[in-house]
Amino acid sequence: MWLNDEHVIGSAICAYRKSLKRTYPKHVVIDGLFNQAKLDEVIKLLRQTGAWQSQKHTYSALYVDNTQWQKTNNEQRFVQRDVWQRGAININTTTTNSSHSNIIQEFLSYLRGDEFMSVLSRIFKVSLTDMNVAEPEINTNYFRLGPNDFVAEHADDSPGREVCMLLYLNKDWHINAGGELVFIGINDEPINIAPLHNRCVLFDPSSEGSEHWVNALNSEYADTFRYNVTSWYWSK
Repeated sequence: MWLNDEHVIGSAICAYRKSLKRTYPKHVVIDGLFNQAKLDEVIKLLRQTGAWQSQKHTYSALYVDNTQWQKTNNEQRFVQRDVWQRGAININTTTTNSSHSNIIQEFLSYLRGDEFMSVLSRIFKVSLTDMNVAEPEINTNYFRLGPNDFVAEHADDSPGREVCMLLYLNKDWHINAGGELVFIGINDEPINIAPLHNRCVLFDPSSEGSEHWVNALNSEYADTFRYNVTSWYWSK
């Protein structure tokens, strides 16, 4: 229901595996993986302004408050963005009703469910599970970046973390708007990936060249947000 079947048949899985073998970092880009109509419903809810909260990370501490943030210098700050607040849907708006309100959480749950994790396991040839993850739900969420936000260079290679997924939800994204995901790559050859709508990026965070950042949004698109889902997965 959430996936477009042609992207998860046997031949497609084989093609993704081949991509992992020849790329640095080990990654695959899949356009159109998810059902477009259902993503459209999700996007309507993401545009609600009241459901977002600022999130800040430094290299020495995650989820810092404003007081901690002000005490750190710019070199220590590597993430400033908005994170979606579960349960913050305003069901009184004209764009939503109770069934629509459920779909945004339904999608997050699907991304941590057996069906989707089985697809990832087939691609990466590793058994993924939330069996030993203390709080699985915090490892899958919606994020947005505005013109003043940033994601500086960092690595996602926590012990046991096998797969990282990024899904972009930016309809009619302009080629000059910025916001590209950039892998450091190897041999001074970074890899740039535009945040196009329904583009899914899967990568092995422990593979060579997987350190990454996000290019700043272009100031001439000051009224534009860059939306994505980020999800991290562990093995047994």
